Order: sequence, then C-alpha cells, then structure tokens
Amino acid sequence: MILESARLDVIPGQEGEFERDFARAQAIISSMPGYISHDLRRCIETPNRYLLLVQWETLEDHTEGFRGSSEYQEWKTLLHHYYDPFPVVEHYEAIAVLES
Repeated sequence: MILESARLDVIPGQEGEFERDFARAQAIISSMPGYISHDLRRCIETPNRYLLLVQWETLEDHTEGFRGSSEYQEWKTLLHHYYDPFPVVEHYEAIAVLES
C-alpha cells in the first residue's frame, strides 16, 4: 500500500467552493483502479490549507493509472484552479505499522 500526501493551499476566501467541488471530485478518485481510501483534513492554524491523504495499492495506480486517465482531466478541471501554490505531492510506503 502506498500513501499519497498532498498539501493543498487554497486561495483564501475560496475554501467553501473548494470543499463543495471536492465533494464532487471525491467520487472520481474513489472510482479509480487501485484506489483504497482517502481523507481530506483542514488545517486549524491555517484555515485555507488542507491535507489530502490517499491510499493506493501501488504507486503506479496513482502516477500512471489515475493521472493518465480521462477522469483525472475532470478532477483537474474541478480542483486545480483553487491552488496557490500548486501542491507538492509525495508518496510514502509503510515501514512500521501499529494496529490498535
């Protein structure tokens, strides 16, 4: 399993519109092959900053499958105009996992 992390800095004052459009966009990403789950969180200290965490089966499911799909073009149309600066996206693999 791969964890994608994206820090999303939304243009101040557009948080409500971003959240509305993200609610629509999450149906796109959740339908993609290799998608496991996602979590969007809003920063308490910086209210226009969000953290998007997406679990994928493989790195390629995100970088080639999702990003290479026509669905990604729809995702971009819905969301990318909200970001300033454009998000840094990183991928992580599990080293140690503690289950409760």
